[in-house]
Amino acid sequence: MPAKQANRSTPDDWPALPWDAWSDTATTLHLWTQVVGKIRLVQTPWINHSWHVALYPTARGLTSSPLAFDGAIAELSFDLVDHQLLIQRSDGRQRHVSLRDRSVADFYRAVMDNLRQLDLPCEIYSTPSEIADAIPFEHDEEHHRYDPGFASRFHQALLQIARVFTEFRARFVGKSSPVHFFWGSFDLAVTRFSGRKAPPHPGGVPNFPDWVAAEAYSHEVSSAGFWPGNGLGYPAFYAYAYPTPEGFAGQDLKPAGTLWSAELGEYLLPYDVVREAESPDEVLLGFLENTYALAATAAGWPRGDLEAPVGGFGPAS
Repeated sequence: MPAKQANRSTPDDWPALPWDAWSDTATTLHLWTQVVGKIRLVQTPWINHSWHVALYPTARGLTSSPLAFDGAIAELSFDLVDHQLLIQRSDGRQRHVSLRDRSVADFYRAVMDNLRQLDLPCEIYSTPSEIADAIPFEHDEEHHRYDPGFASRFHQALLQIARVFTEFRARFVGKSSPVHFFWGSFDLAVTRFSGRKAPPHPGGVPNFPDWVAAEAYSHEVSSAGFWPGNGLGYPAFYAYAYPTPEGFAGQDLKPAGTLWSAELGEYLLPYDVVREAESPDEVLLGFLENTYALAATAAGWPRGDLEAPVGGFGPAS
């Protein structure tokens, strides 16, 4: 029996995320997710392409998933409904850190203190990743803004986007990443792989070891994701290929509103184009499918072996 198609959303399901109005909150939340993400990093075995570091959307926010602390198991979860970070041990013990106007330094101290009180020893490298001129967590009194309303909007947007990304991921039977949230670049992403090795990535990302970038891009990818506005000044979806195949750049693609950024080497689709569309799901899926098809065709991927029919199983051929 074919798989049931996901329910479709309406524009009302997609909240407005004007970057100018919530950039201070987003920057603070970005750094808070880095604290939790670095805890996940040191408490989890390495998984290819740094998949072990990512956070995952939940009905209430973002979670680390269960982590091992020697013999103990615990989970750290951002609750963006009641606005607290929950630290929960599998034996029932738990503590929380309130999400409110508070500095990164104060948040960092509170998280590490609560871990110690729960007998969950952990040490992390406290300089933020992928941020130029980053301030170590324990010294960052500059970033302290938290607007619960915009944090909730961000969460609701992530849930809609993750749902559509998951439908897109289901159409591929080759190697694909989970739909996951990278706290370094503060984006939700999903990546498809051709199965072929790629040339070494040059690296050069601020506060991000070149060898990590090389491992992350060890194989050919077509990747897509969502930035809430950091680095762009407006929320947008992105798509790129590594290595960039000849013929990929600068094409006129649908849906209307799709842009090519020569500076980034990526296609962009403003979030508001999706949010304001009569059928947001179809517009976003069109962007994902069209940018992938361009990348895979230009790079000569064996598409018939990698793609699944919509609502079906197995390769398309």
